[in-house]
Amino acid sequence: MRYIDLIDQTFHFPTEVFKVEENELTFNDVPLMALAEKYGTPLKISYLPKISQQIQKAQQLFANALLKNKYEGTYTYCYCTKSSHFKFILDEVLKNNVQLETSSAYDLAIVRKLYENGEITKDHYILSNGFKKPTYTQNIVNLLNDGFHNLIPILDNMNELSAYDSVEGSFQIGLRVATDEKPEFSFYTSRLGIRYNDINDFYKDKIKDHPKAKLKMLHFFINSGVKDTAYYWSELNRFIYKYCELKKICPELDTIDIGGGLPIQTSLHFDYNFEHMINEIVKIIKYVCDKNFVPVPHLFTEFGSFTVGESGAIIFSVQDQKLQNERELWYMIDGSFITHLPDTWGTGQKFIMLPINHWDSECHKVNLGGMTCDSDDYYNTEAYTINIYLPKIEEKEKKQYVGFFHTGAYQDSLGGYGGLQHCLIPMARHVIVNRNESGEFTSFEFNHEQTSEEMLKILGF
Repeated sequence: MRYIDLIDQTFHFPTEVFKVEENELTFNDVPLMALAEKYGTPLKISYLPKISQQIQKAQQLFANALLKNKYEGTYTYCYCTKSSHFKFILDEVLKNNVQLETSSAYDLAIVRKLYENGEITKDHYILSNGFKKPTYTQNIVNLLNDGFHNLIPILDNMNELSAYDSVEGSFQIGLRVATDEKPEFSFYTSRLGIRYNDINDFYKDKIKDHPKAKLKMLHFFINSGVKDTAYYWSELNRFIYKYCELKKICPELDTIDIGGGLPIQTSLHFDYNFEHMINEIVKIIKYVCDKNFVPVPHLFTEFGSFTVGESGAIIFSVQDQKLQNERELWYMIDGSFITHLPDTWGTGQKFIMLPINHWDSECHKVNLGGMTCDSDDYYNTEAYTINIYLPKIEEKEKKQYVGFFHTGAYQDSLGGYGGLQHCLIPMARHVIVNRNESGEFTSFEFNHEQTSEEMLKILGF
C-alpha cells in the first residue's frame, strides 16, 4: 500500500494544516521540502502566522459565548510566557491585544525589556504566577513602584503577601486556589495555591484591612487543561461557588483567571469542540453567579501551548535503516528525541509525525531511532495507533525526510536551547517562517546549528 493511500483510508485528509502537493507535504501551505533542502536537517521551524490565528480564534469564540449567554463581564486573553520566551514569539503575540502571564523572576526582566522597546505600556496586565523566591517578589515590587499598575501578583501561599510591604502605593493582588488533582494523580490536592478552607479567613485577617493590597482576582488552574470531563466541570463549579462566597464579603473582587489551557492537535485524529467548551464555561459561570445573586466576574484566560504549540515543527532526515531482527526495522534519524523533542522521551508526549516526501511510495512499519547512545532515544508509537508507518527506502540515494508537528511549546526550554545536550548532540538549526504583505512566504535563520566550539566554551575548555 502506498503511504498516501494509508493516510486517505485512516484520516480525513488533507486538512486545513496538512496537504500533499506533488508527493511532498506542506504545513500551513509552507513547502517543507524547499526549507529542508535550503537549510539542511535537523531543522526547527517556527511559523509565526499560526500564533495570531490561534489567539484570534479564542478571542472570537469567547466574544461569541459572552454574547450568546448575555454575559455582562469582559474577556481578556493572556499569553503564558513559559511556553516560549523567544522575542519573535512575543512580537507576534503582542500584535493581538494580548496581556501576559509570568512564572519566574526572569520573566519580569522580559517584561521590562518589552516596555523599554515600546512594545507594551504600563497599562498592560501582567499576571505573576508561581511559588516565588525573593528575587521574583523583589522584581514585582520594583515594577509596581515604577508604575506598572496592572501588574497583579497572584499569591501562591499566605506568607507571600508580606513580600510586598515595600510597595509604595496601592496595588492589586490575586489568589490562586488549590484545586484537587485529577483522580489518577499522585497527590490529592495541588501543591500550588491556597486551600479552599483557608481563603475566607485569610481575606478577613490579612487582606480586608490591608492599607495597600486590594483583592482583584481568583486564579483557577487545572493541570490537565480544559477538557470535557466530570472532573473538570466539578472543579470549575466548586471554584465559581467559592468566588461567589468571597465576592459577598469582598466587593473589589471582580475577576477570575482560568488557567490550564485549551488543547492543541497532537494527532490527525483530533475531535475537540472548542465552541462548545468555551460556551459551557461561560454558561456555567453565569449560572452559578446568577444563582448566588452575584455579578458575573470579568474573565481572564492563560493560554500557552494553545498559543504557540501549533506554530512549531522539526524536520529530520533518515540517515540509514537497520533490520535488527525479523520484525524490527529501524530508521535512524540525524537528530535525537531526547534532545530535540524531550517531551517524547520525558513524558511520553505524542506529536503529529508525517513524512515530508515520497508519499506515493509503498509504506511499511518502522521504528524511529535517535542518534544518541541511549536505548530510550526512540519513537515508535503514535497517539492513535501502536505502530508508525513511513515510506520504504529502497534506494540508498533516495533521501527520506520526516517531520514532527505542533512542537512549538516547551521543547526549547526543556531541551536546554543553546546549552548542553545529551551526548553533546548539537541544537538544531532554527528557521523563522512568516508571510509578507503580499502573502508570500519568507524565512530566515534565527540560530545556526550549535558548534563544538560553543559547547566546549560552556564546558570550560
